[in-house]
Amino acid sequence: MSQHSEDELRAVVARYEATKAAALTERDEQLRAFHASGWRPVDLQRITGYSRETIRQALNPEIRLATNVSRRRTQPQPPADYRPYGDRKPYVVADTLTALTGPTSGVITLPRHLDWSGHAEYDLSRPARLVSMYKVVLTEAGSVDDLGTWLNADLLRRIWPTLWLPPQLRRQWEEAFPELVTTGTNAA
Repeated sequence: MSQHSEDELRAVVARYEATKAAALTERDEQLRAFHASGWRPVDLQRITGYSRETIRQALNPEIRLATNVSRRRTQPQPPADYRPYGDRKPYVVADTLTALTGPTSGVITLPRHLDWSGHAEYDLSRPARLVSMYKVVLTEAGSVDDLGTWLNADLLRRIWPTLWLPPQLRRQWEEAFPELVTTGTNAA
């Protein structure tokens, strides 16, 4: 970074932008000349490979100007009370960890209301599939019964530090069960 200065970098960008603007202007003038001599926009599009919108803007500079001005406008902002979906999504938290008595081994298939991916079969002896299943159940459970049926408290404690969960979901579970935070810090 010490070989070149910021000013040199800015100069490179400025030269490129100036060249690009000049080339665009020249190209548009040439396309307008071809159009004035009888070439149809569709023929210009077919030969150059440019999109219909590019040809339209080249033949009508005021359209390009209006398009560029509208692109520069500030994008609409969400309402002041807007909350991202992750903050609004209702997550289910178990009443107690001891209520989580789900399977600990074997191959299980989650019901469609939990996993509609087409890969709802999980071999619990494969760590990656186990973690994936727990993430799906935690994020998609619609009831405490879903949690109790498919999650196991001992397995949950063991894999908790490795689960990649939405922050709101992780926070809700860790507030309800502080021992999960302790598990996570001991494993790290």
